Amino acid sequence: MRFDGTLTKWNDDRGFGFVTPDVGDGELFAHISAFPKQGGRPVVGERVSFEVTAGQGGKKKAVNIAYLARPSRQAPLRRARPQTARRSRDGVIGALILVLIVAGAIYGYAPRRHAAPAHTSIEPAALSTSARLSCDGRTHCSQMTSCEEATYFLRNCPGVEMDGNHNGVPCEQQWCGASLAH
Repeated sequence: MRFDGTLTKWNDDRGFGFVTPDVGDGELFAHISAFPKQGGRPVVGERVSFEVTAGQGGKKKAVNIAYLARPSRQAPLRRARPQTARRSRDGVIGALILVLIVAGAIYGYAPRRHAAPAHTSIEPAALSTSARLSCDGRTHCSQMTSCEEATYFLRNCPGVEMDGNHNGVPCEQQWCGASLAH
């Protein structure tokens, strides 16, 4: 059975207070857990509706408390749908962003394969070099380990900076020396 009353005392720091029923005498203990979770904090003097049950030591306490003067916090179904739709849309957008990031990472780190220029003849030694080398992002002579490797990168990989005098011979000071100059 529900009763109406007034919240006459409240200790917000400790989370409890007392309700005085409209009918009967005395005060009933009221714990914060008995109040609605979405209704905000209790306020002294506020009108409430409640049920009575036995507490510790057989003393009566107020439970299932509802605010009488506050509007119900239940959102109508039409308001719940946009929120659900928003969450769903946000989830789809998040998934798309993740797919784009992964695709960009794969594309950005995948080795680039470029066809050899049509006017260049491929020698058997070049076939063995290309079989074990690939464009992996190295662009400077200090990143190479041989003249053969530097030559492969200069001919096949974009953005390399290993032919300072633009004579077609890479890394002349470090790896390929002046003897290969044309």
